[in-house]
Amino acid sequence: MNTETLPRLFDRSLLARRRNRAAAKLADYNFLVRRAFDDICDRVESITRDFQRTAILGGGPGLTDEFASRPAGGKTGWAVQSDLAAGVAATLDTPALALDEEALPFAGESLDLVLAPWGLHWTNDLPGVLVQINHALKPDGFFAGALLGGATLTELRQCLMTAESELTGGVSARISPYAGTFDMAALMQRAGFAMPVADIDRVTVRYDNIFALMNDLRGMGETSVLAERPKPATRALFFRAGEIYREKFSDPDGRIRATFEIVHAAGWAPHPDQPKPKRPGSATHRLADALGVKEQSLDEKAGR
Repeated sequence: MNTETLPRLFDRSLLARRRNRAAAKLADYNFLVRRAFDDICDRVESITRDFQRTAILGGGPGLTDEFASRPAGGKTGWAVQSDLAAGVAATLDTPALALDEEALPFAGESLDLVLAPWGLHWTNDLPGVLVQINHALKPDGFFAGALLGGATLTELRQCLMTAESELTGGVSARISPYAGTFDMAALMQRAGFAMPVADIDRVTVRYDNIFALMNDLRGMGETSVLAERPKPATRALFFRAGEIYREKFSDPDGRIRATFEIVHAAGWAPHPDQPKPKRPGSATHRLADALGVKEQSLDEKAGR
């Protein structure tokens, strides 16, 4: 598919600039990344085989050292980490690459394991990126990734929309759209992965106020980079959104809640020896026998 014909939802050059600005202190704000990466490492450690060549796409500093210190690292040989932003890539443990996930430089069937702990939610062509990852994997290679899902920042989204409607009579898209679990499982299958799975980890983080939340998002490099951005939000908009936030989504101690939904997806590059679903009608035993019950026809169930 010609990527020039795809809708450009995100401004990835702006994303790179914001990650570059956040690079020096990114490790202070990567608690969600580390949570996602911990889960990904658990998945790798549950696999009873080794991986010779590994690529870690995104996530920021500290992940390579963490990976090496865990059993997951003991199951792999050579590993490289990358980031879209050159400034972030410079903070990573070597070897490290500055690359765009939308144009992966890896040769076909050159990797045994690809991990994407963060950042795929900012790609304009997520199906295309998954196809590239599958292409880069050797047969029976494994992929595991995490990205922000549809319920992420739902409270902030609602409050900004309500506040903007009150102040201007209209609303603007100020929070990025995110993928859902069903979407990811379908996309993985569409990209050619075998035995794809997807699940959700919902995290509630509490803040003193809306400005503390926004400070964290800037520190993570996760503020909106929509290509069609509305006019910058005024301070009055954020003050009103903060009031609504406290009214609707605060705990008894006055702190507000922010939801982050981490969608995990995993799958295998196809290989002839992998288990395959049986052909419909090929069963040799009845389900009723397995359950120890009497089989009934549809007419019997309907009382006819």
